[in-house]
This record gives sequence, structure tokens and C-alpha cells, in this order.
Amino acid sequence: MGLRKKSTKNPPVLSQEFILQNHADIVSCVGMFFLLGLVFEGTAEASIVFLTLQHSVAVPAAEEQATGSKSLYYYGVKDLATVFFYMLVAIIIHATIQEYVLDKINKRMQFTKAKQNKFNESGQFSVFYFFSCIWGTFILISENCLSDPTLIWKARPHSMMTFQMKFFYISQLAYWFHAFPELYFQKTKKQDIPRQLVYIGLHLFHITGAYLLYLNHLGLLLLVLHYFVELLSHMCGLFYFSDEKYQKGLSLWAIVFILGRLVTLIVSVLTVGFHLAGSQNRNPDALTGNVNVLAAKIAVLSSSCTIQAYVTWNLITLWLQRWVEDSNIQASCMKKKRSRSSKKRTENGVGVETSNRVDCPPKRKEKSS
Repeated sequence: MGLRKKSTKNPPVLSQEFILQNHADIVSCVGMFFLLGLVFEGTAEASIVFLTLQHSVAVPAAEEQATGSKSLYYYGVKDLATVFFYMLVAIIIHATIQEYVLDKINKRMQFTKAKQNKFNESGQFSVFYFFSCIWGTFILISENCLSDPTLIWKARPHSMMTFQMKFFYISQLAYWFHAFPELYFQKTKKQDIPRQLVYIGLHLFHITGAYLLYLNHLGLLLLVLHYFVELLSHMCGLFYFSDEKYQKGLSLWAIVFILGRLVTLIVSVLTVGFHLAGSQNRNPDALTGNVNVLAAKIAVLSSSCTIQAYVTWNLITLWLQRWVEDSNIQASCMKKKRSRSSKKRTENGVGVETSNRVDCPPKRKEKSS
């Protein structure tokens, strides 16, 4: 993301510069309308659709083996309204972190403009990946996915989700949708926009696919693995921007990156390819979240393998470009050193000859007394 500059002058109201400088305040006002809607009886029902999770079903205690009833959730059209509201919340949080944390660090470190843009991008993603990893790990532990790995390929009864699982996916979708307007708010360079769009689109595609196909536990586990690797990547970038002596951390991240991709592929193939394949249903229906359909299984496996190959290929090309650039820089430095050393030798040789001829006058013979 680009660096949002602040000027002391007050731009005209509703101008482009005014919107860029005050977009967080504008979005906060829009969010307040939904909160104020709860006060009035006529608009309370409409506001609740934006603020709370929809499409819930009360499950009897016997089915959940718990005291009382418990609410489970499925997806529906009303989820778009909830995603929109929490997208506004993500924009406000993004601006708060940028203004009160990253901008202050930039002033202290006095980075160049190019480093400021990369530092802001790594800082924003590091915060998001850190909290997402903690939140996702907590859900996996609370739903016994780590103690009972079979839950990864088993859906909830009637293709349902718990509250924390659905809220996690709603928050993830809201964050990645908020990244589209942030390209405008942060003044992203035109040459960086295609890369950002591909990065955002891939996340939205896979999160939405896991959400609609009720592959909630599998998608959550893969997201935690992916976010952990990306967190290490951006943390290494932050340390490298602060001091270039931490360059060795980038090579360590490359090893962790490759291991993370291999684990993701193994989990995807084992879950979708073997376990789901062994539980075919006589009347499969992909619309109800049943992924025991040949087309759905092929789509899940192919998309998972394709994205891992694509990301790994980007890493390989990036490291090859850096290796070529470093080799060219070293070659140019060696040429400069050789040229300088040859010049010094010639200058020293000429200096010796001229010193013998000019600088050192011939010794005078001493007169004998």
C-alpha cells in the first residue's frame, strides 16, 4: 500500500484530497448510521441485519450433547450486509493503525519513500496475520480439531457452523473486501495495482470457496498455516527495513515458506482426495454444502494445488531476480575495483619515474676543503 501524505492546508470539501485525508472519519459516520438505527423501532430490524450474524438455527440439547439449546448458522444472502458493515470497521482500524503506529515509526526511522510504502504494507499485514493466527488457533482448539483431526473433513450437522466459525469467515471476507478501497485511499502506484489485485482476489476466492462449500475446518486450518508463513515474511521485512543486517532472516523465511506450502498440499490432498472420496453420498447436492461430488472435489484439489504452485513460482522468480541483480552488482563492483587498482598502479609507476627524474634533484658533490 502506498503512503498517505498529510498536508497542513485544508482542501475543498468533497474534493479528492479531502476524501483521502478524512476517509476514516467519513466511514465512521456511515457506520454510525447503522448503530443509530438500533435506537428507532422502525429501523432496528434493518440495522440488526448489518450488525449481527444472520441465518441461525436453534439446535436441541440432545443433538449437541449440552445443556439447553445452541445456535448454529448457515450462509445466506443477508451475510453480504454483515460483510459490508465489518468492511467499514476494517477501514477504520486500518486508518487507526496507520496514523497512530506506522506513521510515528516512519518519522522516527526516516525511511525513504520506497521503504515507507513497503514498511506500511508489511506493518498492516503483520497486525492482521498475527491476530488471525491467534483467533484461528483458538477456534481450532475450542472445537477439538487438533485433538480429533477427523473433524477437519466432517461437516457440522445439516451443514451448520458455530458462531465463532461464521464470525471468523465474515471478518476475513470483510478484511479482504476492504483492501479494494484501500488501494485508492492509500494512493497505490499504478504499477503495483495488478499485483495487489491478484493477491487480494486469490484470498477472496479461497475463503469464499471454503465458506460456501462448508469446508470450514479445512479452510481454517489452511488459513492459519498460510497466515503464519505470511506473518514471518512480513516480520522479516520489518526487521530488514529497520536494519539491513537482518537480511539472513529472509533466507530463513524462504525455507519456512516452502515447508508451509508442502504442508498445505499434504493436508489438502489427504482431506479432500482420500477421506471425502471414501464417503460418497448416493444423492449428492453441492448446493447444500455436500462436497462429496466429483466436480467439487476436483475443483477444491485443483485450486489448492494451483495456488500453491503459483505462489511458489513467484517466490522462485523473485529469488532468481534478486540473485541476478546481486551478481550484476558484484560484477560491476569487481570491475570498478580492478579499474581503480589499475589506475593506482599506473599512477604509482609514473610517480616513481617522475620522482627519480624531477622531484629528486641530483646530489651535489661536496667540495673538499
